[in-house]
Amino acid sequence: MRSEPAFPAPGAPDGGDPRESSLAVKILVAGGFGVGKTTLVGAVSEIRPLRTEAMLTEKSIGVDDTSAVEGKTTTTVAMDFGRITLPTGLVLYLFGTPGQDRFWFMWDELAQGALGAVVLVDTRRLADCFASVDYFERRGLPFIVAVNVFDGAKRYAPDQIRAALDLDDDVPVIMSDVRTRDSAKQVLITLVEHVLMATSRRG
Repeated sequence: MRSEPAFPAPGAPDGGDPRESSLAVKILVAGGFGVGKTTLVGAVSEIRPLRTEAMLTEKSIGVDDTSAVEGKTTTTVAMDFGRITLPTGLVLYLFGTPGQDRFWFMWDELAQGALGAVVLVDTRRLADCFASVDYFERRGLPFIVAVNVFDGAKRYAPDQIRAALDLDDDVPVIMSDVRTRDSAKQVLITLVEHVLMATSRRG
């Protein structure tokens, strides 16, 4: 885990929203193209999410694999941003990363100061998340894997997903439907709990 400390929530405690905690952390939401990163951020954010999306055009043909997401018409080109306050008062700032290879140069910038990450997985395109898993393993950043259960997709047990991705035993793998606020929120709670456990083990 990176050594950067959690940063204070803007406007708190000096004149900001009194409901906001003075403790805030940065979380990344990563995964392949069309896996649901923008949907997750939008489902849980208590503010209007910031989105940097562009329309898919004929230039993306042969570059972006839309075989399992034929209805997708836009793509994130920089990041998604949202915020959620957990029942504990902890404020999470969510940064959704772009999924396509050609935008990966932005990941290092987005990862600065992050406390942990969610890797979203689509079982129909499991290989698309390998790069995200490798990235966070190399950086030593705690992460969890959340399987976004798409309608009509074959269901697999968490242990099968763990084996397919060659994950360490301590990396949580959970099933989710990030279209719903409760499910998306549980993904983030699971990540925070995992980060706390990882921090406890390390010191």
